[in-house]
Amino acid sequence: MSPATPAPPATPTSGTGHTSPIRVVLADDQPLVRTALRMVIADTSDLLVVGEAADGAEAVRLTEETGADIVLMDLRMPGTDGIEATRRVTAGPSGARVVVLTTFDDDEHLYGALHAGASGFLVKDMALDDILAAVRIVASGDALLAPGVTRRLIEDFAGRPRRPATAPRRGPAGVTDREREVLTLVGRGLSNTEIAQELHLSVATAKTYLTRLLSKLGARDRVHLVILAYETGLVSAD
Repeated sequence: MSPATPAPPATPTSGTGHTSPIRVVLADDQPLVRTALRMVIADTSDLLVVGEAADGAEAVRLTEETGADIVLMDLRMPGTDGIEATRRVTAGPSGARVVVLTTFDDDEHLYGALHAGASGFLVKDMALDDILAAVRIVASGDALLAPGVTRRLIEDFAGRPRRPATAPRRGPAGVTDREREVLTLVGRGLSNTEIAQELHLSVATAKTYLTRLLSKLGARDRVHLVILAYETGLVSAD
């Protein structure tokens, strides 16, 4: 984790804001990582560390006990790993959201983490300030992918069995042609501004289509829409 050189910003979906300190559980088996995060969070007024876990099972327990809003989750931990812990947290009654924080060049579990319900995926060499900004974004109800994560998704899908060349790419049922176009561009990793430019829409209109897609498809967030765009054949890794 670097204290300087901010990473390029990722584009969130939408936001609602937080009026009280965001309660954070730190889940990482490396004490130095937890200490660095705890120290920088201690200097903020809107974030509060309410628990630290060295494994996934402890992270799940602390999330339930503390009523945490966000879990900063490492994926590779002893015992219950971060993917299973993410699945338990997001399926549980706490309503907590998970931001994965990992060295993903060494981690092959991005797709599994997103499917398990993670709303953000960050890398540990990001600037600390950018990691905290991501926590705020996800706590507000948005999703966030670190720069390069969409590319990682594409690489992951590239290694999966391909659909037959004759298979129609119609996307999910129940969406309009325009919504299908928007979903395709989301799957390609475009931001709301880029989608608006591509389709000659206002940014507000692009956001409206995105909101409709989230509702129609029962998607958690933008990350989930990216997955759906691939799974329904709108976007390929070819």
